[in-house]
Amino acid sequence: MAINPEQFGAGLGQTLREHRTGLVIGGLIGLISGGLFGLVLGGGIGFMIDRWLKGAVRKLNPREAFFRATFAVMGKIAKADGRVSENEIQYARAVMTRMNLDERRRQEAIELFTEGKREDYDIAEVLRPLAAMIRYHAPLKLMFVEVQLQAAMSDGEISQAELAIIRQVCQLLMMTEREVAALVARMQAQQAFEEHSFHSHQQPPGYNDPRMLKDAYGVLGVDESASDAEVKKAYRRLMSQHHPDKLVAKGLPEEMMQLAKEKTQEIQAAYDRIKDARKAA
Repeated sequence: MAINPEQFGAGLGQTLREHRTGLVIGGLIGLISGGLFGLVLGGGIGFMIDRWLKGAVRKLNPREAFFRATFAVMGKIAKADGRVSENEIQYARAVMTRMNLDERRRQEAIELFTEGKREDYDIAEVLRPLAAMIRYHAPLKLMFVEVQLQAAMSDGEISQAELAIIRQVCQLLMMTEREVAALVARMQAQQAFEEHSFHSHQQPPGYNDPRMLKDAYGVLGVDESASDAEVKKAYRRLMSQHHPDKLVAKGLPEEMMQLAKEKTQEIQAAYDRIKDARKAA
């Protein structure tokens, strides 16, 4: 593959700018202690130390850990059935688009997704660091697993192989079986609610699909017999858990704010459907 000199030069310039602190400090120390040769040697050593330190800090960054785990685990789930479906590929691409990733970050996401597809890939590699960082932040765990469940459901349903990986993810994130079961049920209700909502929009005005109301209760995780106060409490809890600004403050990558906003819109739509039905009753 031919190398574009302009691209190579631009890439080198960006790399030098990113690590100029170490380059300058190392160069000055080298110049003082060893003249011109010391300048070159010190600059090189300073550059490498600066690069290593920034890499180490980046790995300890919860937002970076969340980003890396998101796409690596997504790749693992996509490959769970032995073959990556077109819907699963489209879902991963859609997430990257909704995150508005620049070309560099998009390439990182693709590489992580590809790495996760390896048969011998151990998701614990990316999940253990993340789990340690978000151990006491349940909403972040919830958001992470919801993204993975949507990936698993992108081809219509969750297979046993995909569910096994989801359970492993939840175990590594220190979530209980009860939490997993409740989350899977809510996500399945959300998928059904969206499908029935889309179907309703294709029908004549006034059409009302009764399944939507049942799904709306499922999205909020409450029974149809729940009181107004119980429904409102469930709605407020979910809205608080998925509040974009709160999630970013706790470690959600800023690129994923759009996903959190979409989740709050889905919760709002389900709550509005329940309120309308109860007013009309």
